Amino acid sequence: MTGSTDSPHAPMVKAEHVSKSFGSLHVLKDINLEVGYRQVVCLIGPSGSGKSTFLRCVNHLETIDGGHLFVDGELIGYRRKNGTLYALSRNEIARERRDIGMVFQHFNLFPHMTVLENVIEGPVHVKGVGTREATKKAHELLTQVGVDEKSNQYPATLSGGQQQRVAIARALAMEPKLMLFDEVTSALDPERVHEVLDVMKDLAHEGMTMLVVTHEMAFARDVGDRVVCMENGVIVEDGPARQVIEHPREERTKEFVGLVLRR
Repeated sequence: MTGSTDSPHAPMVKAEHVSKSFGSLHVLKDINLEVGYRQVVCLIGPSGSGKSTFLRCVNHLETIDGGHLFVDGELIGYRRKNGTLYALSRNEIARERRDIGMVFQHFNLFPHMTVLENVIEGPVHVKGVGTREATKKAHELLTQVGVDEKSNQYPATLSGGQQQRVAIARALAMEPKLMLFDEVTSALDPERVHEVLDVMKDLAHEGMTMLVVTHEMAFARDVGDRVVCMENGVIVEDGPARQVIEHPREERTKEFVGLVLRR
């Protein structure tokens, strides 16, 4: 575990009474949650509980209907002026997202670009980094995640685990202050899962702040600082990772963890 509860920093993520609906479906209901600087917080719970939607709200891929979301003290998606909230422009939202890396379940690599081109795309065209500098950094990151030898290949030639590691390198190339992982191993063959989890463990040990939606209970227990169990859009339990996984207090958490561990 890497986080520190006595960090002098403000919470990296702070959700205050966050709610989100899709029509009549209430996906998030009054969510209050903090992720400390350098902490790893794992979100667990059954499908449809609101975990992935919450992650997407943190990155403003979904807009919230109520409450407030902050990343590193900055209000996400809005600015406050004279007591009134104003929605940010698309360019302002894009600038906020530069500091938040997100890795999805299905990789989302650009199929017409090589691995190297995928990784340098953001730094060059969004942050204005020179191609030579971005390429040097990309090779360092691809080496870090163990796929630099694939830098001139296209995503379709890679295994799922290799593609997901490239996706992680691509997110890291933007030098984010926060990494969001949304079920990044669920689409992988079982023998490839450890490849991705090992990279995530290394990031945690290096002090990256991470919010992770996962069904990997051993990862949550051993790498997470806290585990948050969600169901039906509410937080059922929030506590130290090992305690929540091995000795959950709430009956619903016990049922879910037991079901996953029996698989």
